[in-house]
Amino acid sequence: MAAALLANTLYSIGFVLEKRALSSLPEVSIRQPARLLRLVLGSPLWIGGSLALFAGFGAQLVVYRTLPIAAAQGIFVSGLVLLVLLSARLLGEETTGRERYALGAILAALLMVVLSLDERADTVSQAAPYPLILLVCVPSLAAGVWLYGSAERRARHRHRMPTTGVEYGVAVGLLYGVSSLAIKGVSSYLTSSGLGGAVLDLLRSPYPYLLLFTGAFGLVMSQAALQRCRASLIVPVCTTVTCLFTAVLGTLSFGEALPHDPLRLSLRLAGTALAVSVLLSMPKHDQSATQPPIGAKELTPP
Repeated sequence: MAAALLANTLYSIGFVLEKRALSSLPEVSIRQPARLLRLVLGSPLWIGGSLALFAGFGAQLVVYRTLPIAAAQGIFVSGLVLLVLLSARLLGEETTGRERYALGAILAALLMVVLSLDERADTVSQAAPYPLILLVCVPSLAAGVWLYGSAERRARHRHRMPTTGVEYGVAVGLLYGVSSLAIKGVSSYLTSSGLGGAVLDLLRSPYPYLLLFTGAFGLVMSQAALQRCRASLIVPVCTTVTCLFTAVLGTLSFGEALPHDPLRLSLRLAGTALAVSVLLSMPKHDQSATQPPIGAKELTPP
């Protein structure tokens, strides 16, 4: 629990610092990854945010060794509250009423997933068949890259309303979901006896290569999306997709059984369905970027 709460804090601080750094940088694009890296690596504030995210990754490894996947995701998503508070305080981002209701519904949905857990019956699995992991991860990576590219093409259309970032958040969330499964897989090798043997076994698995792919593509894609959209919206969407992806597919892939009790099973399925329906109903365009502030006077030509 302590490691999960620490990971939440580090991830929230890291995203907010990166967003603040990106706000002062020239526009970045996934079509120019070298330029993007050069710009962000020249920002001390961005480097500080990245170090916080990396430390959160270390805390996440500890969590996956001691908690079932679904339980871990339920705790991780509680960090959304801290993220929204930090975004309002440090970035000046305000969420709309509809978005606040959506975030509340997401928290309620993932609370239902947590309530479906039973520590007496739930087990922490440490291994998964490699073919099954690849069968889950490879199509998900392809879907995430395709969805992001589709959102990029629509965003380049002139006169198009500013996007809220929901599509970007879903795309990056799929990549981070694969990364989360890879982290779970890596954590299983931390219990192996002998450092040399554990490293060799890890290199024979698909996990380090999945982490390398998601790390490289996720870095470029997330920074471009984070610069264009509000962190208080895109990060919760990304986190929700990541948590649902990991909780559902990770539980099945690593053989952590679903609840046998009908009530707990209903809570888990209903929570998953609620979170997905909220994501599908969230606004695709950012009205706050196109509407004038309340009380602003309209200028008329002489």
